[in-house]
Order: sequence, then structure tokens, then C-alpha cells
Amino acid sequence: MKTLKLIWALMLVRMPRGLARYFWDAALPVCMGRRADPKAASVAQLVGLVRDPNQPPSVAESRVQMAGFVARFDRPEPQVQRRDVTLPGAAGERPARIYRPLDAAEGPLPTLLYFHGGGWVQGSLDTHDALCAKLARRAGIQVISYSYRLAPEHPFPAAPDDVMAAYQALYTQAETLGVDRHKIGVGGDSAGANLTASLLWSLSQDKRRMPAAQLLFYPAVDGRLTTPSIKAFADHPLLSLARIEGYLDLYLGPEVDRLQPRVSPFLAPDLSGQPPAFVLIAGHDPLWDEGEAYAKRLEEAGSAVTLARFEGQVHGFLNLTKVIPEADVAIDQAAAWLRQVLQG
Repeated sequence: MKTLKLIWALMLVRMPRGLARYFWDAALPVCMGRRADPKAASVAQLVGLVRDPNQPPSVAESRVQMAGFVARFDRPEPQVQRRDVTLPGAAGERPARIYRPLDAAEGPLPTLLYFHGGGWVQGSLDTHDALCAKLARRAGIQVISYSYRLAPEHPFPAAPDDVMAAYQALYTQAETLGVDRHKIGVGGDSAGANLTASLLWSLSQDKRRMPAAQLLFYPAVDGRLTTPSIKAFADHPLLSLARIEGYLDLYLGPEVDRLQPRVSPFLAPDLSGQPPAFVLIAGHDPLWDEGEAYAKRLEEAGSAVTLARFEGQVHGFLNLTKVIPEADVAIDQAAAWLRQVLQG
């Protein structure tokens, strides 16, 4: 019986959106007044059948699962130039990958420094290759994807320390990297968005040079984990509360205060002086509320904020362009914003 359910779930995932909606009909999940997109619901159903909530995978298994999931369900982007390089980290050089549009002129370009998601314990340059390439091509900018150190092998503060080192290198190595020093953005998804927000907090505290833009895809910014959406989607197959708690435990260990601003930027006492922000949130993601609240705090602190709400979507949908058409819509919006803010 489970095999038949898996086959049907996979068929739904691969169906055109309209046909999937027909089969879901009135059964599409509705939570907090938001109806799930039929393709997002199909992906969630498939993941729920594959994952055993009572037997969480090991770190190694989780990394393999994420890489395989993205490889199967994300559409590659070949129409860019790629170059693998290294950038400084806090404890030595780290891998990075540069993406430039095929028609880009020689010389410095507006540049987005990107930090991948994955709960601080998984994800890589390869899992986010297609997303970074799409942003580069559609925005007409350079994107540099950076591989910070992962937990639990390298717990906090290894990742934020690496991110700070990489950001500073964009200025000191601008000519070599093809970076326009005056048009640098930083961004990431989920844990990568957390590292982005953490970086900006640290820059403000140290009174260092701010970037020109920040891109936050479904940011994890509040370690209290008490919002209504956290509770409403506590058992969501793609990102449950138990998985979030597990990621934080691996990332921080028992001694680190998860409410400090470097971990929970939403709890920072002052967010003033930050650059324009593009914040994207998904309606069937436990991180919806904290992303929305963080966007509001940035706006109240004086930053220009564009909040993109995708009410039917799930966590991580930007990496699923083969099976969730709305992911391309969202990437187009983010790319248009990057083009305007970094090139305008």
C-alpha cells in the first residue's frame, strides 16, 4: 500500500499544476487561512511518505538526501559563466563559485555574495548552483556563492565568522573577483538568510561598511521558536519543529545562547542603518511569521523593504523549479529587485 501511495505522490509531483489541482480538488491543505499550492502540497506529501518522523536521519544521510532532492527536482541553469575559486574564511580558504551572465562585459560587476541554506549542517555550492545561476542571469549581475563551514564539525561561531571574512574579501580582492565595490549585496535562504542577517548585525555593531542590498529568502531569525506559524506547521514534512530544533542543537551546542543577535537577529535591540531588503516568505513554512515580523522591524528601523509573500508555498521551494512553477515567478521577482537596487 505504501508503495502505491509513493507512486501516486510522485505522479502528482510531476504533473502539470492544473492537473495536480484537479486531483487535489477540495483536499488541498489550508492552514492559518492560506491554501497550499497544489504542486507544493504534492511535494510535501511525497516527502512525508519518504521521511520517517520517528527516525531522523544522521547528518551524513541528511546531506545526501538534500543533495539528491535538489538534483532531482531543480532545473539547471547552463546559460552563465562559472568559475570555482577560494575566498577567505576565519580559519583558512573556503570554496566559492562565481557566476556571471554570458553577455557580461569585462570588468567589475554589481555582485551578490550568497550563503546557501540547509540548517547550518547541510547544503553546498552544488545544491544551490541552479538558484545562484538563475539569479545571476536574470538580474544581470555577478553572484558569488560561498561555502562556509558546516556544523556539527564546525559549530557556531564558525559559520558567521567565515561569512564575515568572505564579505571583507569582496572589498580587498574586488579587482581579482570582478566586484564593483560600490554595488555589493549579500543574501541567502533559510540558514543562509540567518547568516546574512547576522552579518549585518555584526557590521552595524563594529561600524563597518554596509552592503548596498540584502536578500533574505524565508529567513530563520528568531530562536525562540514560539510564533503561531511555528506552532501551526510544527509537523510539516519539509521543515518540522523537531528538525529546526535538531539543526539548532547541532549548530549551537548546549552552551550557546540562541537568543543573542548573532543567532536571532530579530531580537537585536536596533536594526537601524541597514540596506534595502528583499524578504521572501512562504505561507506553508513555519518561518512565515518571523520573516514577516523581521521585514516589519527593518522597515520600522528605516530600511526600504520589499516583502514578497507566496502564501501557498513551502520552505525551500526556490530549489524545486522543475516541479513548482511558482518558484520561477519568485526568482524573477528577486532578480528584478536585485537589478533595480544594484544596477539602478
